[in-house]
Amino acid sequence: MRNVFHDQLDGIFEDLASICGQVEVAVAQATEALLGADATLAEEVISKDSSIDQAREKVEDSAFALLSLQAPVAGDLRVVVAALRMVSDLERMGDLSVHVAKIARLRMPRNAVPEAVRPTIARMAEVAEDMVRRTAEIIRTRDVDAADMLRADDDEMDKLRRGSFTELLSKDWAHGVEAAVDLALLGRYYERIADHSVSVANRVVFVVTGESPL
Repeated sequence: MRNVFHDQLDGIFEDLASICGQVEVAVAQATEALLGADATLAEEVISKDSSIDQAREKVEDSAFALLSLQAPVAGDLRVVVAALRMVSDLERMGDLSVHVAKIARLRMPRNAVPEAVRPTIARMAEVAEDMVRRTAEIIRTRDVDAADMLRADDDEMDKLRRGSFTELLSKDWAHGVEAAVDLALLGRYYERIADHSVSVANRVVFVVTGESPL
C-alpha cells in the first residue's frame, strides 16, 4: 500500500513538472508576442491558460484524494502540502504570462515596448524563461543544489527590475506615460515569475530536507 502511495506522490510531482513546462512555453510565447507585436500569438497564450488551470485542478484533486484516503503523516504529509502550494505558484506564473500577452494585445498594432528599452525587457524575459525551465528540472530531480543556484540567480532579475525603473524615471524618458506604465507592469510581471520560480524551488528543498530555506 505504501509503495502505491509513493507512486502516486511521484505522479503528482511529474504533473507539477509538466505544468511548469507549459508555463515555460507561455512565458516564451508571451514575450515573442510582446516584442514582435504578434496579435495571433498573444491570443494563443491567453486562450491556452485554461489548460494550465485544468492541470492545477488535476493536481489538487490528486493531492486531496491522498490526504483523505491515505491520511499521510510526517514527511509524506509535508510532500502533499508542498505540492498544493507549488501548483498555486505555477498557476500564478501562467497568469502572469497572460498579463504580458494582454499588454501586447492592448497596444496592437503598435509594439508595446519602445526600442530604447527592448534590451532590458528582452533580458528580463530571457532570465524568467530560463528560471522556469530550471524549475521544472528541479521538480523532476528534487535537486537541492540546483534550487540553491536558482535562488542566487534571481539577483540578476532584481537588478534588471531596478534598472528598468531607472530608465523610465530618467529625465531623458521620451516615450510618454502609457509606455512608462507598460514598462513598469512588464517589469513587475517578469520579476514575479522569477519570484514564484524561487518559491517553488524553496518548496522542493523543504520536501527533501524538511527545512525551509532562508
